[in-house]
Amino acid sequence: MLEITRINDIERLMMWRGEVIRNVFGIEPTPKLLDENRRYYLSHVSDETHIAFVASNGSEECGCGAICLSDELPSPDNPSGRCAYLMNIYVREAFRNHGIAHKIVSRLIEEAKARNCGKIYLETTADGKPVYSSLGFRDMADMMKYYDAEN
Repeated sequence: MLEITRINDIERLMMWRGEVIRNVFGIEPTPKLLDENRRYYLSHVSDETHIAFVASNGSEECGCGAICLSDELPSPDNPSGRCAYLMNIYVREAFRNHGIAHKIVSRLIEEAKARNCGKIYLETTADGKPVYSSLGFRDMADMMKYYDAEN
């Protein structure tokens, strides 16, 4: 039976983050990047602006996901101004195509709604898009990202 449980343990979070960086981004995380991730967790887990979950199938952990909470200026499409950025969503290869990602993301959405988030968003890979679309996510129009041409 699949369980989705909240985790606050920094070492477990770091282990999962390293695995995500290696398998999703396709690179070995540098010590500097890992240090920055540890700094982030130490700050944001304790103040609950980062909420992480792990999926377990019996005694084996098989996937993870998290929410980064923030506030923006309230607007007609987000009157509360509360935002939930879903991140670090990952399922180990041996467990894929069994609905685990769907269950993780569903749990993240529940958590965001319970915290009155009027905007719930994420970045996706092509592989993840069908899961997110099935849960109600749609492409966002009129968004751009800045890239520093000098770096």
